[in-house]
Amino acid sequence: MQGYGTGSYGLREPRGVRDLARQYALLPLRIFLGVTFVYAGLDKLTDSAFLSASGPGSIGELMGSVRDSSAIPALVDLGLKSPEGFGYAIAVGELLVGLATLLGLWTRIAALGGALISLSLWLTVSWQSTPYYYGNDLAYLMAWLPLLLAGAEVLSLDTVLASRRRHRRF
Repeated sequence: MQGYGTGSYGLREPRGVRDLARQYALLPLRIFLGVTFVYAGLDKLTDSAFLSASGPGSIGELMGSVRDSSAIPALVDLGLKSPEGFGYAIAVGELLVGLATLLGLWTRIAALGGALISLSLWLTVSWQSTPYYYGNDLAYLMAWLPLLLAGAEVLSLDTVLASRRRHRRF
């Protein structure tokens, strides 16, 4: 009969291929989202045109162009008060979310951050995409939900830290 045993760091040791696949099922998603958000954050931080209030390719120009077609124009207006600050906040947020996701550190909090970034981008930048599935921000929002619900059980600092906390109690 197949089942689970208890292994190091409190993880259940898989006893079959299906159990192994189930245990590692979210790892590819975690790697994809982590790498993508790290790349997106670094790309924005190294693009001087993006981090400008105006001009071709700037965050200010982008927000101005989507303001009237967004689901929540007030959210865009808020960002337009300080486009550079908003651009830095998005870029640093993406970078931190991506790094935490790759490391499996505070994974549920990182996934919440990634979901909120994706939600805000969907409601503003991608909202006018027709049909809706052409806008990728909605797909990213949905991709963050499994990590938000399940966290990161394998190859994660969350598991290492949880194990250390358990060992200190005994």
